[in-house]
Amino acid sequence: MRFSDHFLDEIRNRLPITQVVGEHVVWDKRKSQPGKGDMWACCPFHGEKSPSFHADDRRGRYHCFGCGASGDHFRFLTDKTGMSFPEAVELLAGRAGVPMPARDEKAEKRAEARRSLYDVMELATAYFVEALAHNVGARARGYLLERGVSGAMQQRFKIGFAPDSRNGLKEFLAANGVSAREMIETGLVVHGDDIPVPYDRFRNRLMFPITDFRGRVIAFGGRALSADVAAKYLNSPETELFHKRQTLYNGQAARQAGYDSKPLIVVEGYLDVIAAVAAGFEGAVAPLGTALTEDHLNLLWRMTDIPVLCFDGDSAGMRAAERSVDIALPLLKPGKSVSIVTLPGGLDPDDLIKQQGRQAFADLIGGGRSLADAVWAMETAGGIPEAPEQRAALEARLRERAARISDVSVRRHYSQAFDEKISSLFISTRGQYRRDGRNNGYEQRRTGQRGNPKMLVSDTLRNSRLLKGGATPGVIPREAVILMSLVNHPELAQARLEALAEIEFQSLPARQVLAAFLDLVTVHPDLGPNGIAEALIARGHGPVLDKMRGQLARQGIWQADADTAQSDAETGLKHSLALHYKSVQLNRELKAAELALGEDLSENAFERLRDIQNQISSVDGTEALIEGFGSLSGRATRSL
Repeated sequence: MRFSDHFLDEIRNRLPITQVVGEHVVWDKRKSQPGKGDMWACCPFHGEKSPSFHADDRRGRYHCFGCGASGDHFRFLTDKTGMSFPEAVELLAGRAGVPMPARDEKAEKRAEARRSLYDVMELATAYFVEALAHNVGARARGYLLERGVSGAMQQRFKIGFAPDSRNGLKEFLAANGVSAREMIETGLVVHGDDIPVPYDRFRNRLMFPITDFRGRVIAFGGRALSADVAAKYLNSPETELFHKRQTLYNGQAARQAGYDSKPLIVVEGYLDVIAAVAAGFEGAVAPLGTALTEDHLNLLWRMTDIPVLCFDGDSAGMRAAERSVDIALPLLKPGKSVSIVTLPGGLDPDDLIKQQGRQAFADLIGGGRSLADAVWAMETAGGIPEAPEQRAALEARLRERAARISDVSVRRHYSQAFDEKISSLFISTRGQYRRDGRNNGYEQRRTGQRGNPKMLVSDTLRNSRLLKGGATPGVIPREAVILMSLVNHPELAQARLEALAEIEFQSLPARQVLAAFLDLVTVHPDLGPNGIAEALIARGHGPVLDKMRGQLARQGIWQADADTAQSDAETGLKHSLALHYKSVQLNRELKAAELALGEDLSENAFERLRDIQNQISSVDGTEALIEGFGSLSGRATRSL
């Protein structure tokens, strides 16, 4: 009988290997660390006087540095007791409380089919690697050269190129005996009832193979080389082999780095991982097409106690940090936490390492904030409260954060830590005011034993638009359409999570609702509209949702309603997003043009500025006339 990998992993995860081995050896008290599952003994497989046999619960492995014996739970019993592998599995399953599976011939056939799917993925990898080396891959090689990805790194990560062809990979696989069904099951071709002939999913993209923790290719990530492509990054769909919420890019190498007590660093993208690894940070990983999930955290905690979560310093990075904190808090266990690192504004790990060198990145990683300090910094990013009501609100928010922690012991210590910070802060903020003639304002002179409490707050977090909130108090209509479309039709978010995570809203309430919404659909993708709405209301966003519903109802915008057909809702969402992105981009270009005009009062610079202003007016006018927001049209329209 063949046992599934999931079944065997479940036994390994539930049963510490030191417990299995401990029945056959005497642990050395001087070298062993029982609290960490790091145990030493004299080897049971060969005679020795000093302990060179090591068992590690984090890895679920044993190894003798004397005779070289090595393996997992099952291998130890088969080698030490002589029992067969099925007998060892049955014995340990009973101890772990994992029921033995009934023999399922269909499941065994599926397992056999999966083995052949791994072969298909290896063929595809070879095809992409060959294409990168061919003439057709010249542009892709140029891009890698510009990004500083060395030949050694290209080879290590098996980077390739998907030619701009609808049938190139499909014909190659068919010539090597791969069936159409296997191409579909691996997600390498796009198919469907409305697609007469399946075609290659990846075209004109730089290809990054994604492996499981055993090093087998299970999916691909493709970066577009054309600017006019809707999705800059495209990942394989969920398949029999690939489950993105349980996979980390570079996970296999990072697991070994964790076992070697090197830092595990979670970054945002493939090239960030590659740049970090090239600089010597072998434990760099990235989620795949989704924000960090509970599954990802549990994977990381199997490899190390405190992984480092590294975020870009822009508004999208701040939102990602906030979501990750919300995900981590309920899952904390004694000794299991995360460290938070925020990069300087506008830089990602790849940029930072290239511009400032390896040591700058190492210093940032080494100086990461504890999760408790990160929560404190986020809650005080808008400034230190002075009024008693504001202090009470801060205290209530911190207590609510601590209350989310499931583990009683960790929750108690977080509450105590927050209480100490609040007590220290409010003592140190007592002071007096003095007139500051330089800025015609007032500056508070702080007195107290702990120094200036503002130093407790991260400058990047304090200046974040997401957390600071110096924006329009209401929600502008276009943002309301986008948000209510998502809340009433959350299934529309799944295909565009990356784009939504980077969207820039003008109003603070809209940013807060979007951040909470993304948290929910990331952690609980199966929540329907009612569940999403209830969860948002529970988080205090009910008044904003009511205001947006009333706002859209008054303007006759029905595409975002809950009872609107999904196709109509998606049309409305796409239209609103397109106008939003266009408006944001134009306003960025406007600022750049204004700066350019200040330096160069030429006719060309003036014409450029006037052209952008006209385009912004055109976008605003199109929004009013087509969507019926009423700001310009003065009427409510019933369709897009």
